[in-house]
Amino acid sequence: MGNENRKSQLPTATSSSSQQWDASMSQSQFMERDTVLVLDRHDNVIGSASKKESHVFSPDTPRGILHRAFSVFLFEEEDGGVGGGGGGPRLLLQKRASTKITFPNVWTNTCCSHPLHGMVPDEVDGPDDVVSGEVMGVKRAAIRKLAHELGIRSDELKVDDFKFLTRLHYWAADTVTHGKRSPWGEHEIDYVLFVTVPSRSFVTLEPHPEEVDDVRWVTRSELLDMFRDETLLFSPWFRIIADRWLVGGGAGRAGWWDDLRRTMTTDDFCDYGSVHRFDPPAEHMGGDGDAGPMFDAEEEFLGEEKKSEDADGRKEAGGAGASVGDTLKKQGAYGKVQTHKESKLSQLSHIDEIWSAMTLLYLRPLQSNLKSHRIQTTFDTDDLAFCDDILCKVSRSFASVIRQLPDGMLVDVLIFYLVLRALDTVEDDMTYFPTAEAKIATLLSFHKTALVDPAWSMMGCGMGDERRLLEEFPKCHSIFSRLPESSRRVITDITCRMATGMAEFVTKDLGQGTVDIAQYNRYCHFVAGLVGEGLSRLFVSSGLEKPSLVGCELLHLSDQMGLFLQKTNIIRDYLEDYVDGRAFWPRSVWEKYSATGDLGYFANPVDDGAKVAGLNCLNELITDALELVPDCLAYLSELRCAEIFRFCAIPQVMAIATLDKCYHNADVFTGVVKIRKGMSCLLINDTTDMHGVHGIFHRFARSIMRKADDVRSKGGYVDPSYDRTLRACHTIIELTQSEALTVPSSGRNGKLFVASCAAAAAASCLAFKAPSGASTKGSVAVTTAVATLASFGMLSLFNTGFTKKCRRDMSRSVPLLLPAAKLKEDLCSRTDRE
Repeated sequence: MGNENRKSQLPTATSSSSQQWDASMSQSQFMERDTVLVLDRHDNVIGSASKKESHVFSPDTPRGILHRAFSVFLFEEEDGGVGGGGGGPRLLLQKRASTKITFPNVWTNTCCSHPLHGMVPDEVDGPDDVVSGEVMGVKRAAIRKLAHELGIRSDELKVDDFKFLTRLHYWAADTVTHGKRSPWGEHEIDYVLFVTVPSRSFVTLEPHPEEVDDVRWVTRSELLDMFRDETLLFSPWFRIIADRWLVGGGAGRAGWWDDLRRTMTTDDFCDYGSVHRFDPPAEHMGGDGDAGPMFDAEEEFLGEEKKSEDADGRKEAGGAGASVGDTLKKQGAYGKVQTHKESKLSQLSHIDEIWSAMTLLYLRPLQSNLKSHRIQTTFDTDDLAFCDDILCKVSRSFASVIRQLPDGMLVDVLIFYLVLRALDTVEDDMTYFPTAEAKIATLLSFHKTALVDPAWSMMGCGMGDERRLLEEFPKCHSIFSRLPESSRRVITDITCRMATGMAEFVTKDLGQGTVDIAQYNRYCHFVAGLVGEGLSRLFVSSGLEKPSLVGCELLHLSDQMGLFLQKTNIIRDYLEDYVDGRAFWPRSVWEKYSATGDLGYFANPVDDGAKVAGLNCLNELITDALELVPDCLAYLSELRCAEIFRFCAIPQVMAIATLDKCYHNADVFTGVVKIRKGMSCLLINDTTDMHGVHGIFHRFARSIMRKADDVRSKGGYVDPSYDRTLRACHTIIELTQSEALTVPSSGRNGKLFVASCAAAAAASCLAFKAPSGASTKGSVAVTTAVATLASFGMLSLFNTGFTKKCRRDMSRSVPLLLPAAKLKEDLCSRTDRE
């Protein structure tokens, strides 16, 4: 097979150049241009690096950079199974070409290479893919490289033919080739894939001369003979796999090759929960970084079985309590990147937040109106239950604020959200559609198919609960069809316009982000600003908000409010989006700070200068988002329905808290940053009116300003956005000053003082150890601790009531918010009088 034929089968790379992955490149070009997936030790993708960078062994990186790889073992079954007349199944080996930069002239398994960043179809897998055994990204990469190295056509082996068995974490310096101070080596988490064909005649073999010097089909006994031949060289990863699992399995266990049919047709040998760790044999230690043993002995990470190691690993990977691999949440790209969380100890130290959580859960929870008589008698209860359940799955944060909406518009907003989430799932899936044109056609027709055909669904698109939403969409349509015609018109219109905007970006190369601020804003308008317009129209249609809310001026404000939320998400999701090959940070901003001209520069800082550059870029984008706050506050001040106000305001206060958390925070470049759950509860409890909202925005604007000043005061550090950041924060502080200070600061200080005393007293009581036989004293200690915390709870309730009274007494400038029931009552009274 010639190079042109090879290239015709290969996928594309979503790099800034928008060029096809080029199989005709030289070895040195592959080293420079291929972008491998950088991992933490728990196999979470934390960035990308060039193939060259990841394989360099130096004093700065003694074992290179840990990255993802795969090893394919292709077997000829022979007689359909084990033990045929030809000596049993034969394994295809390759001898790596003498021109290879790393590990040339060695015999190894059929094919060994790397999944790459930014490929279409996607070659990135997350923990949910591993747990299921699907690892479609690795399998796609295997098909790509089998075609490139060996000429095996993509129509001869399909992704479903491959069997994923387990992963190994190993490293090895190429000292046999390059000497004791070798500058090259491997440091990989390697995915082992088996695949079988009835006969070698079922595959085409035309080895690429720059990749492979020789190939050989061998039986099990022939391979063992080769291992005994001291004149032959073997790759270290192949020897590890062969010694541990392939032949004999080690420690008396059956080997995978010993019973190939069992290996391929059952999961008896599959181990998806472990990453098996191995140091290399002595001859492959050293290198230019003089690396010694990394693991004391063979080490395994068993996700659910070794909790203590999991906890230690989380701290190593992302700070105290960083969460990795949560496959139940979309955040973190379904576990492809880690989520940074504060440790439980840190969360428990905020006793006011603990009380807020208890208050929200037990004393003053957000009330759900979904069980109202009107809703239950209007809609199919089973379909409605599905919509409610899937809403909680795809967005817990929005579920609670949607449920507390008045029953006259709750279901309208719920369905509006689910329809747009379904559309977003179609847009986000980078592998489902065979061509960009097919995706565009689906997006543009979505409002004519999903919202018109009661039986419409889409199978296999998206991941997790988003996939389920599309597959069971007829249940959503059942509810949609019973909505008022005015609501259906709004939802259909916004869906159509949003899909048009999404389609505009399908063919754009977003591997390196949007082009500039204008394109950044345009994307945010389509996916979030239009949501604000649709909600405003639903609010007015319900009769609970005034018609002026959909006038040009206020619709602009709703658009800006949507941009504020979307920009916050994009800033926080830097690594997740970059790993997916579809990023949104504007190039006109980040290229000022990236020394390499690559957006991934910030994910793998090579020195302190690179770290500083990343933080400067981050701070500028946060400042850009902060400049939207005045419009957000202006929109909120126009609302009159208490439930609608909380629905709109709670996401806004969460966003300003998230921006404060992200400001000058390097964790943004290694995972997803989240605010504490207790903080979320505190914000929800305080977001009851504009006084509370102003207080929250005032607090976090001051916090960001303090951080900017603290960084600047350290000396030697100049943030180009410093003055602009201060101006944005000063504007927010001025807008919120009067209402934020309706309660004297001494009240907060006193509350914090009492909280500290309460916590100390409770801890002291719980730490008290009664003498032997005095069991009642232990009970007294626990009782006293509970009573102390309860006292603080009473103080918090008093503080809340006192704060509300101060707000009523000290400020009358903000329009009064009324519950929906009261607004309807007033509306009926006016109608009767007229």
